[in-house]
Amino acid sequence: MAWHGGKVALLRVALACGLGFSVPGYAAPPLDAYGDLPGVEDISVADNGKAIAFAGTVKGGRRIVLIDTVRNSHFGIPIADMKFDTISWVGSDFAIAEIRATEALGFDFTTNKIELSGALIVPADGSKAETVFAKSDAIAKAIWGYYGSRRLNGKWYGFFSGLALRRGIGPGSYEFDHGRPTLYAVDLKENRATKVADPAGEGNWGDWLVDDKGVVAVTFEMRTKAGTWDISNQKRQTIARGVAKTGNVELLSFNHDGTGVIYTIEDAEDQRVRMFEVPLAGGAQKEILADVDVGRFYVDSTNGRLMGYLPEGSVARTVMFDPAKQEALDRVYRAFRNTTASIKEWTPDFSHFLVHTSGNGDSGTWYIVDMAKGKADPIAYERLQINSSDVGPISTVEYTASDGLKMDGILTLPPGKVAQKLPVILFPHGGPHAFDGEQFDWWAQAFASRGYAVFQPNFRGSTNRDVAFMHAGYGQWGRKMQSDITDGLAELVRRGIVDPSRACIMGGSYGGYAALAGVTLQQGTYRCAVAVAPVSDVRLMYETDLRETAYNPTVRRSRVERLGDPAGYDDVSPRRFAARADAPILLIHGKDDTVVPFKHSEIMADALKRAGKPHEFVTLAAEDHYLSRAATRKQMLEAAMRFVQKYNPAD
Repeated sequence: MAWHGGKVALLRVALACGLGFSVPGYAAPPLDAYGDLPGVEDISVADNGKAIAFAGTVKGGRRIVLIDTVRNSHFGIPIADMKFDTISWVGSDFAIAEIRATEALGFDFTTNKIELSGALIVPADGSKAETVFAKSDAIAKAIWGYYGSRRLNGKWYGFFSGLALRRGIGPGSYEFDHGRPTLYAVDLKENRATKVADPAGEGNWGDWLVDDKGVVAVTFEMRTKAGTWDISNQKRQTIARGVAKTGNVELLSFNHDGTGVIYTIEDAEDQRVRMFEVPLAGGAQKEILADVDVGRFYVDSTNGRLMGYLPEGSVARTVMFDPAKQEALDRVYRAFRNTTASIKEWTPDFSHFLVHTSGNGDSGTWYIVDMAKGKADPIAYERLQINSSDVGPISTVEYTASDGLKMDGILTLPPGKVAQKLPVILFPHGGPHAFDGEQFDWWAQAFASRGYAVFQPNFRGSTNRDVAFMHAGYGQWGRKMQSDITDGLAELVRRGIVDPSRACIMGGSYGGYAALAGVTLQQGTYRCAVAVAPVSDVRLMYETDLRETAYNPTVRRSRVERLGDPAGYDDVSPRRFAARADAPILLIHGKDDTVVPFKHSEIMADALKRAGKPHEFVTLAAEDHYLSRAATRKQMLEAAMRFVQKYNPAD
């Protein structure tokens, strides 16, 4: 099979809409080229392989765009500064765009703000787009989950969970009742919702599986006080039950032929996630994939059946249960074998694939693969101002922690510089249960472009290895998870790559916590610290999580499992050790952060001020935890760069 690139019709239409290729020949990209939202934020291919939908920046404005070569048409919907998550096709008739907004709540709630998700129905024929539940007065205009789409009697239905409202005092008014989602089938053409499953019982939470006929065939319910759970079939017969004190059980999907249901549960004894399959009619359950640590599952969105999985790890390849589908994926991977490629999507018949690449020499490229023609065509570039030569070299550095645990990290070097005695920024990831791989990272590349080596350690607790490695981080905030970072720095020093006297630490979320801990719980290592949306007080985080979940026992048990005994939280809270800060600190936090409240940076700034320690505090107006807005992302990056260059200049 021959693979080559070419300017097919989809690409030509995309270019007409304002997408295009990087133009070689310029040297240093402006900082905004890194901090801006990517030019293409997400893409989906229609089931017929003849249309694409994407969200991104077209001619200076953010839009959702549908391009259809069958209809020979394209159109766009402005989304301005709307917070966008994903886009996906329903057949070739509709696209579903999932969006978010931060909403303030009233006095009756346990939290002041909440991040709400919504879904936008975008018809492919260019008719008016509408928000799911917009025509349903008795349902809140937000979704709590998207359960896929089904074509029933010639019509497309999307299955969404939402909050039913109760009648208010005034005529035609509705008000909030409870926070337990109900499942609805939404006629995507008419945007009319019909209830298909009741919410879980009071104090519980639930989930569902919808079969290929649009029937709610499986119901899951967790009783959070006791930690007990059960799975029942369409006849309301219990087919599986158990206990998960920390809530680590999940209804996953139907099995490959729809005759059984699959769920996952975290085993506390052997510290791994186990998968079980049980017949829908009831009967003995069996464990599946017992020897595999799974990082991601692939479920068919049109029937809810499990298609395959991605093993845990940074260089894993997707595994499909159908040999023909596996062969198709293998052919795609072989075609992209010299890149860091991720297969993002495929048509139901596996005739077309969407592939995303980024990494060395690549700031982010999207390809559409036509299997019949043997063609892999680039259709969009994420960062047009960043050329291949501007991408700093990316590699994996393996090292051993001080207690002997093997781990690694991602090293990004300045373009065109000799990797010797460089100034360095330690950049631990958030989560902490996440990992960094050999991909283009806009934070890391921005600082590399200004002359810094950037090291992203996959400390214990990261998810690039097995579950035992992730569990090794339990109870290690500010302890071994922190020393893993400095052990990575020591390895770079040993190799002669970086200058230990010219090191700073920077990160967001948990990485922001690690940045604060690096100059308070630890001393003598870093010349400055940049903490974006950081946890500054572990006890405050724990107590906030409990309050916002109405002191849910499952949440309490889960947090204690991951963080350790609450009696030790003050000992690993940077705010409590502000007087020991031995380097200047920059705090950056979004006012609309609902994950790590803005208060964490406020109290850290107050503690540093009282202790007379040098610090700065930058507030990002109307920004959330994820830096979803272009203007405030660029504000964050500019402030961080200025601060690091002041206290740890590259030249």
